[in-house]
Amino acid sequence: MAPRYFSLVVGTVLLVVGVAGFIPGLVTSPPPGAPDLALEGGHGRLFALLPVNWLLNLIHIAFGVGGLACYRDAYAARSYANLCAGGFGLLVAFGFIPGLDTMLGLAPLFGANIVLHLLIAAPAVYFGYSNQARRH
Repeated sequence: MAPRYFSLVVGTVLLVVGVAGFIPGLVTSPPPGAPDLALEGGHGRLFALLPVNWLLNLIHIAFGVGGLACYRDAYAARSYANLCAGGFGLLVAFGFIPGLDTMLGLAPLFGANIVLHLLIAAPAVYFGYSNQARRH
């Protein structure tokens, strides 16, 4: 799979997840004991699994639109993969650090978000940095 298809697939998934986070019927209330957020708007669990709020939804939408915009150009798609590798890798690390697991109270990065962000960051490293991916 070429970096272009990584950009297309990840962009589509993130756009869908970001938009779905704004649909009240798909977001359940946060579980008891969930960390407090300074930005409570839309705070809950998407599909009863992924912790979300409006800011995290906007981040997912921005990365989704970016991925779709980079799909047509191989260089842009590789750059997008590099950005995803660094950005989502950082979000994975933040998810394990108390205080940073909520981006200082701004967005929930804990729980199943760690897995989602890891599932984006790991292949992004391959498509952004590997020599085989550069041939496509």
